[in-house]
Amino acid sequence: MHRLFDTSQIITTPKPISEYKALTFDCYGTLIDWESGIWDAMQPLIADNKRDDITRSVGLEAFATIETAQELHTPDMVYSELLTKVHATLATHFELKTNAQFNAAFGQSVPHWPAFPDSADALRLLKKHFKLVILSNVHREGFAASNKKLGVEFDAIYTAEDIGSYKPNAKNFDYLIQHIDSDLAINPDEILHTAQSLHHDHVPATLAGLSKAWIDRQNLANSDHWGATAVVKERPEIDYRFCTLLQMAEAL
Repeated sequence: MHRLFDTSQIITTPKPISEYKALTFDCYGTLIDWESGIWDAMQPLIADNKRDDITRSVGLEAFATIETAQELHTPDMVYSELLTKVHATLATHFELKTNAQFNAAFGQSVPHWPAFPDSADALRLLKKHFKLVILSNVHREGFAASNKKLGVEFDAIYTAEDIGSYKPNAKNFDYLIQHIDSDLAINPDEILHTAQSLHHDHVPATLAGLSKAWIDRQNLANSDHWGATAVVKERPEIDYRFCTLLQMAEAL
């Protein structure tokens, strides 16, 4: 049994990280700074409506609720189209006037979301030791644009568009486990799922029986700053915790 995470940088486990064969990554929130990307993409709507009462924290919290509901309602919708609908719903939620151009621009914003400053360096270090695999909630085109900022070639890429559902649906992790076995000949106990979101990743990864590394960029272990992700009432047990991905790479 692994120890419950605490506020230290790494949680001691019986199995060293170096013994895993594959790191499977969430991308948005872990490698790509989606909160900054989302907030930046909301600015045209907020500015056009001359609203200074919608703060970053308020905007991201609303996004988390609306995006989660939309993904449940339309699990097979391509992410760019889903974001378009989310933007229209955000406008309704905040009583803002929007239009098709604003909605579509938000839907196409994923390629503009920035990478975290440490992502490329960390991934290049980790690539020397592991197979690197993406399990993302965005569409293939969106991830391809983001991948140009990450500095490595991933060994496998599985998106919500491929799977037909969005995390935290258990189907996404079933797909990951099945395909990483058939594509890379790697077993579930050789996988370390590496992600920021407890809601999207660590809860379903726990149910799937995977080991987990939490890249706690929000310092959520010491706060209640959930940002653009839905709140998890019961936090899952975590094998390792790092504040950044580079911290994890350097720990090797």
